[in-house]
Amino acid sequence: MVYFEINRLGFNCGKIKEKCSKYPKFCMTCIKNKLKQLGFEIDSNLKVFEVESDERRIKMEQELILRKFSDVLNIRHVIIIDKESGLTLLNYPVSGEEINADLLSGFIQANITFSESHEVSYKSSQSTRNHKYYEFQYKNFNILLRDGEFIRLCLMLDNKASENMRTQVFHFIPDFEENFQQELINFRTAGMFYFKNMVDYIIDSFEIKLVFPMTLTQSIAPNILEGINQNQIQNAIFNIAKELLVSKSFFFINNLLNRVKRIVNLDANVILYEIYQLVENKIIIPTKLEAAVSNLEMLQEAQEEKVAKYKPISSIIITDSDFGELQEQIEEMDENSAINMIRYLIKKGKAAEKVLAYQIGEKEYQKALFLAKEFNFKNEIDRISDILLELDKQVKQIELDFNIKAGENAEKSGDYISSIQHYQKALKILEGFLIYNISDSRIKKLKKKIIKLREEV
Repeated sequence: MVYFEINRLGFNCGKIKEKCSKYPKFCMTCIKNKLKQLGFEIDSNLKVFEVESDERRIKMEQELILRKFSDVLNIRHVIIIDKESGLTLLNYPVSGEEINADLLSGFIQANITFSESHEVSYKSSQSTRNHKYYEFQYKNFNILLRDGEFIRLCLMLDNKASENMRTQVFHFIPDFEENFQQELINFRTAGMFYFKNMVDYIIDSFEIKLVFPMTLTQSIAPNILEGINQNQIQNAIFNIAKELLVSKSFFFINNLLNRVKRIVNLDANVILYEIYQLVENKIIIPTKLEAAVSNLEMLQEAQEEKVAKYKPISSIIITDSDFGELQEQIEEMDENSAINMIRYLIKKGKAAEKVLAYQIGEKEYQKALFLAKEFNFKNEIDRISDILLELDKQVKQIELDFNIKAGENAEKSGDYISSIQHYQKALKILEGFLIYNISDSRIKKLKKKIIKLREEV
């Protein structure tokens, strides 16, 4: 007979407590009877906790996911050692940082031998199977160690292990030994060890995928997409993830969490819960670090090729060659020629402004300023600097108007998180305007709007 123990099992009794004559005195008896009818075996260790509402249940789940994420961030290495010989069977570096596992194994064996010979252990505790936990320091790491029948599991951590992690380790060892029993026996008898699928098993068991580089799925079912759009936090997460993928082929959950938190000002566990739902629904999908690095290198190569291809016709920024050409011309210029060239460049800049080609205009003004500085024309330096300052204000004003309008439209449509995001961009521009204006009433107004919308979220 295969026997299972089910942890964190939820049960809805179907009764309204105000209308139930047995609540709360006979709840335990009622639950036990119903569980027995469903085929469950009940012992004296059964613990039942009442969850007051769906909100409370979700809050408990949020706290659980935050603990999971914190635990995964704490893990640096997962090392599996043969308990009998002390040899390292598998060393999985979660952080990508290499370590001499054989040297560590010798250190561990020496500490355990010492502790057992003196009838002490490093903060050890007895489990129901009489297997011990050991905890001690190795270099800058904290080590959590536990023995199974065949293996010794070693977690190298940044900080001390949480109770949640101890529970994970407690359940991991017997499950691992059952799944890979034949491989472990083969090692004992023939010295051969194949760890195929073991790394994937470790990743799934400790949810290490949460610290992997992430990307977005290429296709989303219409009903799933509709659900994301109706959930403001998930919608914000999804849109910010798309923004992060513009510059890189991957992102990390921690960065995504911090970006969203700056917008909505919610607790990390609330945001992380929604991110976790998107991971579980395979909207946000993990990718191996090696694949992410390979994709990044390919993207950089493609970008370099694109820049090289279009460099001769690019006129968005001033390049070193632009200054080089000017420098060559300066050597043959007198002051009158320089003044004429400056006027010509300013004229080109103003023509570009008229057709809203602001970046091209800025480039021409910068060339003119470069010439003025080379010939030390103080009046021209001041005049061109004022032109550049006004151009910057004009561009910023356009960005400001766009973000305020976009924020208002998003607010009207009920997309409060997008609205906050646009208002924050507008606020940043306005605060930059303090260079020109001592105060601006719109700053106070936008701050109030952001606070109000955060309360709505």
